[in-house]
Amino acid sequence: MFLKSKEVDNYIDGFDENIQLKLNDIRNLIIETAPLSKEVISYNMPAYKGKGIIVYFAAFKNHISLFPTSSGVEAFEEELKPYKHSKGTIQFPITKPLPIDLIRRIVLFRVKEDLEKGALSCNSKKK
Repeated sequence: MFLKSKEVDNYIDGFDENIQLKLNDIRNLIIETAPLSKEVISYNMPAYKGKGIIVYFAAFKNHISLFPTSSGVEAFEEELKPYKHSKGTIQFPITKPLPIDLIRRIVLFRVKEDLEKGALSCNSKKK
């Protein structure tokens, strides 16, 4: 069973209700998509760890950011054109609905990368 972090609860509770709803939507999506990850606070943001960090998210004044590392942004570059993004960050405006399907696919991509990373590190230890 996935254990939710009290620290992440506290982080989300620190925002207005409309922002809390969006943050909880992202949180629940990540928990569903990465059920073996560990929920932590890292760099003062909710983060989900497997062998390494899978994804972070955070709320700001005008947007909610998803931090899927640079590979998570690069892999979805075409679909991210409507959103402000940089090397490792995607900004979703607070005034618009979250692109839940896109976020789910990004998280799945990062879970797969994390699992492959774990398999590679296990194989290198066997040599």
